Amino acid sequence: MTPPEPSRSIGPTSVPRAFDAHARSYDKLVNANPGYHEHLRMSARRMGLKRRPGLRLLDLGCGTGASTAALLDAVPGAEVVAVDGSAEMLAQARRKNWPPGVRFVHSRFEDLARAGVTGPFDGILAAYLVRNLPDRDDGLRRMYDLLRPGAPLAVHEYSVRDSLRSRLIWNSVAWGVIIPMGRLRTGSADLYTYLWRSVRGFDGVKAFAARMVGAGFTDVRTQTMTGWQTHIVHTFLGRRPAAEDAADAAGPTAPEGLDLSDADTPPQGTPTAG
Repeated sequence: MTPPEPSRSIGPTSVPRAFDAHARSYDKLVNANPGYHEHLRMSARRMGLKRRPGLRLLDLGCGTGASTAALLDAVPGAEVVAVDGSAEMLAQARRKNWPPGVRFVHSRFEDLARAGVTGPFDGILAAYLVRNLPDRDDGLRRMYDLLRPGAPLAVHEYSVRDSLRSRLIWNSVAWGVIIPMGRLRTGSADLYTYLWRSVRGFDGVKAFAARMVGAGFTDVRTQTMTGWQTHIVHTFLGRRPAAEDAADAAGPTAPEGLDLSDADTPPQGTPTAG
């Protein structure tokens, strides 16, 4: 049975302020989530990036820096511009040790140009961001414009709408673990009830893959995660098409995708039909 829907006090425009209030406890909460950091590393590796001088990456919705660390694990030495709309989450990120070439920028995604963040980038990782954008199609088009031709986008995100089993598991984990733990750690469950509601309302896997195609991305694939997040958290992968005269140039490799059905397909992936 689905729990009664909570207050809608948090929405896309107020998410950064909600994260401000929870920033100090956020790392402790996500560290208690089995696979959280490894799954981000999986998404970063799935981008197929190769180490080379001058590689420039954009980390959208970097939070306290977990996705930034995942990119650096995949391609050590890369230049990473890490952006988040929450000043307090960025303050937590900046307290950590980072190599040269990592720059944190406080900005809403829609205001990147005003914050001095411009392309082209050799890859973009957007973790748990697109679900919170006011206009997802516009957001994907902006990401496309920020990429160098041939460069990959990885959207690391929850998606449960296509699967009854996934929705049931998500409800159980959210109301049995995430929301009570959030309330215990912070005294408030507002951000975590919003998380539950926003995941349930987000696109299904097939619909979001179609959005990426509609925004101009090619080689669109999806892969899921391990553990309880199988068919709940996914890497959505695509790339900006390379210029025709560079079609055969070396670039990011297109990863294999997962079957989008409810079958218990292995997380390493099988070809996506169609």
